[in-house]
Amino acid sequence: MPGGKREKSSGGGGGFGGGGGGGRDSYDKGEGKGRMRMRRAKKKVCSFCIDKVTDIDYKEVAKIRKYISERGKILPRRISGNCAKHQRQLTIAIKRARHIALLPYTSD
Repeated sequence: MPGGKREKSSGGGGGFGGGGGGGRDSYDKGEGKGRMRMRRAKKKVCSFCIDKVTDIDYKEVAKIRKYISERGKILPRRISGNCAKHQRQLTIAIKRARHIALLPYTSD
């Protein structure tokens, strides 16, 4: 070990499952089946960019309410489809609307 090399031991020191043997680990299920094709979901487009919105106003509660979950949480970008710029503005607008009680912090 002082030289930087480690000897392989037969005991279960690390790794997954403890047992070696082959290039595949126990969590690889797709032996011999080939590659499965992943279907890509259609990319969502920012609704604020489509409408050419410059600023998101916290007083427009009806527009903001679409981006809050039933529990009162702010929906993430990957679900809402907003761009990064408008997601930041939306988050600030939601927090401001919550602060002056236009929107609830949580659902009842």
